[in-house]
Amino acid sequence: MSSFALFFVVLFYLALLFLVAHLAEKKRSKFWINNPYIYALSLAVYCTAWTYYGSIGVAATSGLNYLPIYIGPAMIIPAWIYINTRIVRIARINKISSLADFISLRYGNSRSLSAIITIVCLLAIIPYIGLQIKAISETFHLVTETPMSKNILTDNATFVVVLIALFSSYYGTRYVDASEKRLGIISAIALESFLKLFFIIILGLFVIYYVFDGFTDIYQKASHFEDFKEKNTFNGIEGAMNWMVLCMISATAICLLPRQFHVAIVENRQEKHIRTAIWFFPLYLLIFTIFIFPIAWGGRLIFDGEKVNPEFYSILIPQHFDNTIITVLVFLGGLSSCISMIIISAITLSIMLSNNLIIPYGLLGKLKSENEEQNTRSITNIRKFSIFALIIMAFVFYKYFILKTSLDSVGLISFVIIAQLAPAFFGAIFWRRGSYKGALIGLAAGLGICYFGLIIPQYYFSYNQEFKGVLRDMYNSFNFFTIPYLARIPQIFFWSILVNTGLFTIISVSTKGNYRERNFAELYVDIDKYIQNHEDAFIWRGTAYISDIQNILERFLGKNKTEQALRIFNLKYNIDSKTETADSRFIKFSENLLAGRIGTASAKILIEGVTKEDKISLKEVLNILEESKENISLNKKLTEQSEELQKLSNDLRTANENLIVKDRQKDDFLDSVAHELRTPITAIRSAGEILADDDDIPFEIKQEFLNNIITESDRLSEIINDILYLDKLQHGEISLNIQQNNILDTYKKALSPLLHLIQQKNIHLSEVNLLNQFIFEYDEARMIQLLQNIWGNALKFTDEQGTIQTKLLERDHQLMITIFNTGKHIPEEDLEMIFDKFYQSKNQNILKPTGSGLGLAISKKIIQAHNGSIKAENRGLGVTFTISLPEKIINESKNEVEPL
Repeated sequence: MSSFALFFVVLFYLALLFLVAHLAEKKRSKFWINNPYIYALSLAVYCTAWTYYGSIGVAATSGLNYLPIYIGPAMIIPAWIYINTRIVRIARINKISSLADFISLRYGNSRSLSAIITIVCLLAIIPYIGLQIKAISETFHLVTETPMSKNILTDNATFVVVLIALFSSYYGTRYVDASEKRLGIISAIALESFLKLFFIIILGLFVIYYVFDGFTDIYQKASHFEDFKEKNTFNGIEGAMNWMVLCMISATAICLLPRQFHVAIVENRQEKHIRTAIWFFPLYLLIFTIFIFPIAWGGRLIFDGEKVNPEFYSILIPQHFDNTIITVLVFLGGLSSCISMIIISAITLSIMLSNNLIIPYGLLGKLKSENEEQNTRSITNIRKFSIFALIIMAFVFYKYFILKTSLDSVGLISFVIIAQLAPAFFGAIFWRRGSYKGALIGLAAGLGICYFGLIIPQYYFSYNQEFKGVLRDMYNSFNFFTIPYLARIPQIFFWSILVNTGLFTIISVSTKGNYRERNFAELYVDIDKYIQNHEDAFIWRGTAYISDIQNILERFLGKNKTEQALRIFNLKYNIDSKTETADSRFIKFSENLLAGRIGTASAKILIEGVTKEDKISLKEVLNILEESKENISLNKKLTEQSEELQKLSNDLRTANENLIVKDRQKDDFLDSVAHELRTPITAIRSAGEILADDDDIPFEIKQEFLNNIITESDRLSEIINDILYLDKLQHGEISLNIQQNNILDTYKKALSPLLHLIQQKNIHLSEVNLLNQFIFEYDEARMIQLLQNIWGNALKFTDEQGTIQTKLLERDHQLMITIFNTGKHIPEEDLEMIFDKFYQSKNQNILKPTGSGLGLAISKKIIQAHNGSIKAENRGLGVTFTISLPEKIINESKNEVEPL
């Protein structure tokens, strides 16, 4: 493939990233903002050129040593549910924007410690960025089959690097507040993570099923290599120990690499996203790992006897078979791995460089005298220049220091260097006694061991093999500490971490930190206790005026944002806006506002410049913290009690409202019952009076009056029986006669007495039978009563020439009976209440329907006695009642039902 064509593909790919970043920033939809999978995919920035190319080279030349790079993170990631949740909370309440800020704030918000941590990260990550540039350059020339150019200006890879630097500078500095979430960048990184996995899967399937006849075929053919068994076993205790140490190195790296801290902590939008990440990211790594073995050993089989770099088997294999499409896709996958690492690393390093070195040690005085617009422009330009300069420095480093070194060795050295931050980092969140002196001396000792044991031989000796003198002698002196079972890198990692941790522990125990260290120690270790009132737990005593601090804030935030922030603060703590003096809460609040823009250490320096702090003894700090804990605990209890009282008050209010409604319903019910009782009594009395007063009434009329008396007496008896029967159902005094019955026979028995009424109103009656069996357990007499009540209700509200449809079916081992009628809809708010004992709709017409309102209440009690349910729904042109009845009813008592 020509250089021009591939360069055009790279341009198109970068344009796609620009588009994704732009759309994510512009639309800010829930898909991008609250998507846990976007967060989890962004963590795959861990998979760089080293994992895309280097691990294949390791698998081919060193066997199983590629696995620890994936297994180490998978081992520690489940602990993120505890560790990272705490770190995210600490970072959020302190507006932390970088790893340097996180560690230095814990140890007294030290400017010097943050600067040293920044330098450590620069030393570790610039070679690592150079590693990515090396991979881009070499694979570009490999795909285009062009020689490497010694002239930087004529090398196409140079222009690719410049494009990446421009992209990073533009999108990485859109927010002057470094703690802001970079939605565009993270969305682009997530897309790259998906694509690089997708492309490695395509390559893996190509190798396994096109080049070879499956995984078994590769394994059988590769097993004929003399070193196959040796490279794919632990090789005894020596191999196992090296493997274990490499797992520890990678487990440390996944927590401490600046880019991983940024995507996992700073870019975390919701703590619950961590729950998704702890299973999704290890799964991602597992899928990645599955295809490394067949690609590595497939490459060895194909290129056996040829002098090729095994790290680039992923490019060479499809190229060998003239498959340009897969070759380009794999190149883009590797490019994705490199670009994502370069972008995030450059952004995080530029934040640390500006906030912890350039601003606090050079530009802070200038920024104090300028306005908000000038300061914003200055900070943004510093970061843009830093990003561009860091990438160019890494390019130069690649050209002159790591041109001939392997991807694997450069990556591991960077991991070991960054691991020197581990004692101070983990001590910050778990150990109160950890001190600034202990962290600083331990870090310096660990770095010294790494410098003489790894950095000098890796970079300087590779550049000048004839180098002699003091440095060579110091390097040779490390032979005294040689551990026979460990390789060079695991050995240096072991000694550096041992010395680092030992000094950190011993010095921290032996010396007392200042009050500020102990203050932040409590805030870090007990973050769950202070998260709601973290400003109350910040200890500060002295003289400060709000107007002075406000002037500083306005120079960085602007007048409007400052005033808005002050209003929020005053509302939160119920402070009068006319208050002139600032307390410790306002000092902490102000430092947090500045921290995202200029870093925690610089924010502290600026606030200290306009305030006068009194010295506080460590004993006073401990007493204040203890009081603060008690106050927070007391506030928490009071809040809980207040919430409980509020809940009880709401429950009582709801119960009172329900009682009022029930009382009104009871009055309506009694009125209705009185009316229903009065009607037959009046008819009986009238007919009786006529019969008593007139002895000469013709026999036919007398007979009619007597029949009316009998009919109205029956009606009166029916109403009274319904009331008594419902009362018995209410108190569980009715026993059911549960037997096996044919539901179709029961259906016909229930419908028969109502047929003439249905025909009188010209109502269309239909039946839909979807049953496979017809025998169910129930009390037939009660079931007939239930069906007649529902049909009677349907008859009452269905107009002439309407429809009543009954459907019988079986679902989930339950008999389902639905009765639909074309009567008017029930108000939505009444659907749950129509089965209440005293209920009659408040929305019905002035002329109430006949009946006392007991039919549906009785129906509900009957079906509940069968362990079933009944509900009403508005559907289409009418109302549907749905009855659910279990196939089998467990009932100890199956006595006959008491007669009505």
